[in-house]
Amino acid sequence: WATHGEPTKINAHPHRDCSGKIAVIHNGIIENFEELKSELKASGHRFISDTDTEVLPHLLEKYYDGDLLLAMQRLMGKIKGSGAIVAMSTDSPGEIVGARITSPLIAGVSRDGNFLASDMPAVLEHTRNFIVINDFETVRLTANKVEIFDKEGKLINREPFKANWSIKNAEKSGYEDFMLKEIFEQPYGVKESMRGRLTNGQLHFDELGLDSEQIKDLKKVQIIACGTSYHAALIGKQVIEKWAKIPVEVDFSSEYRYRDPLVGEGYLFVAITQSGETIDTLAAIREARSRGAKVMAITNVVGSTVARESDSVIYTHAGPEIGVCATKTFTSQIIIMYLMGLYFGKIRGSLGIEDYGKIIDELHMIPNKIQNILNRADELKEIARHTFKHKCFLFLGRIFGLPAALEGALKLKEISYIHAEGYPAGEMKHGPIALTDTRTVVVGIMPEDSVYDKILSNIQEVKARKATIFSIISEGDGNSKKYADYLFEMPRTIEELYGILSIIPLQLYSYYIAKNLGKDVDQPRNLAKSVTVE
Repeated sequence: WATHGEPTKINAHPHRDCSGKIAVIHNGIIENFEELKSELKASGHRFISDTDTEVLPHLLEKYYDGDLLLAMQRLMGKIKGSGAIVAMSTDSPGEIVGARITSPLIAGVSRDGNFLASDMPAVLEHTRNFIVINDFETVRLTANKVEIFDKEGKLINREPFKANWSIKNAEKSGYEDFMLKEIFEQPYGVKESMRGRLTNGQLHFDELGLDSEQIKDLKKVQIIACGTSYHAALIGKQVIEKWAKIPVEVDFSSEYRYRDPLVGEGYLFVAITQSGETIDTLAAIREARSRGAKVMAITNVVGSTVARESDSVIYTHAGPEIGVCATKTFTSQIIIMYLMGLYFGKIRGSLGIEDYGKIIDELHMIPNKIQNILNRADELKEIARHTFKHKCFLFLGRIFGLPAALEGALKLKEISYIHAEGYPAGEMKHGPIALTDTRTVVVGIMPEDSVYDKILSNIQEVKARKATIFSIISEGDGNSKKYADYLFEMPRTIEELYGILSIIPLQLYSYYIAKNLGKDVDQPRNLAKSVTVE
C-alpha cells in the first residue's frame, strides 16, 4: 500500500541502507522525506526507490554506532509525520527495534517468541498477550524479552494485557473469504453488542460515563467518523434527534480537525472508529479535547489509542474483523447508536413508555431478522449474476435508507472497482438522473416506511429512463414489484431499524458482484484496514 511512489516491487518494504546491513519496514508517512533525502544524498547515500520509507534505513545507518535502539531514538528527533517503524541489523540478528510516532504499534508476547505488529489480529495465531507501544516510545525485542523506552530513553515497566479474541476469529472456518465469514457472523455480533446492555427489557449503559443530569443538560451531540463509520454516525444522528430530541451534528474526522469547529458547554463529542487508530479521528479527538469537549469513543479494539485518549469508551464487541471492508463492525456500531438514542430518550423523558418498549422488543428480534436475510443469500447471488456486467450503479434511499444506500455504494466500489454512487432519492433529479440509462443499475432501498410513496415515485422516474431496477423492500410489499427487475424482501420491522436490516442484502450483493468479477474481496487494491495516515 503505497503512500509515495507506485506499488511496485522496488518500492515495497523492507528497505535497506547503503551497506545492506539495516532493514526497515514502516507504516505511515514521512512528511519531510524530500528534505531528508536531499541531505542524505549530499552526504553520499544512494537511493533506489521512490518511497518516503527509504530515508529511514539511511538515517539509521548515519546514526548507527553499534546500538540500533540508540540510532532509532536519534532518528525520531529528525522525522516529521507519522509512523510505526521496525528495524533489524545483521550485526544483531536476534534483535528487532521499533518506534511509534502516531501510527499504531503493539508487541505480542509469548513463551515461543515476541512480535511487533500494527494490530492484534496479525499475530493472534501466536499469542493473545499484548503490550501497547505509546507515542514517541521505542521498543527492543528479543526472543525472550520486550523492553520499552520513553522518549528520554528511560526503561518503562509495562505489563501485557490479554485479548479476549480467539484464533478462530483469524481463520476462515470453512468460508471462502473473511468478508463472507464476517457478514455471516453479524447475528452473533449484534447480540454481543447488546449483551449486558439490553437485558430483560431493560437498558443499562453505565459505560457512557454520563449521569442522568448530564444527559438531560445535553445541548448538542457532535459525532465524527470516517468511511463506513460515518454512515453509522448518520443513523445515530437520526435516532438521537428523533428519540432524545437532541440536535446532532455529523462530520468527517478529516474535515472536523481543520475547520475551526465550535464546541460549547453541554456538548457531547462522539468518535466512531472500528480500529481505534484512525489517524484523522484521533486528531479530531485531540482537537475537541483541546477545546474542552467531553469525548466518548465507540470502537471495537480494547486498548486502542482512541480508547485510551477518550473520557469514556463503548466497545462494540464485534470480534476481530480481518477483511479490509467493514461489515460486522458496521452493524455493531449501528446497534450502539440505537442503544444510545434509546437511552438518551428514556432519561430525557422524550420517548413514551409504549414506544420505548416497542423499540426494545424490535431490537431483540434484529439478530433473527438478520439471520433470515443471510439464509436467503442465494437470492442475492443470483441477482448479482445477472447484473455484475453493468458499469454504473446508483444506490437510492431516504431517511434511514440513505445511510444504507451510501454504505452499499461504498462496499461495491471498494471490492468490485465499479463506479457506484449513493444518493438521497429526493435529490436524484438534481444531477444523478442524467447518468441513468440502459447501462445503469439503480438499487432502491425502499421499505414500507413514512417515505415509501416518495421513493416509489423516484424509482418510477428512473425506470422510465430504462435503468435496471433492483429494489430492496419490506416483506409482502406487492406494490413495488411492477417497477422492479429484481426484488429482495426484508423482514418487517419499525422504521428506524430498517437502517440496519437493509445493509445486510447490500453487503451480500456487493460481495457476489465482486466474486463474479474475480476480485480479491479481503484485500482490495489501494485500501488498508486501519487508515493510520492522512
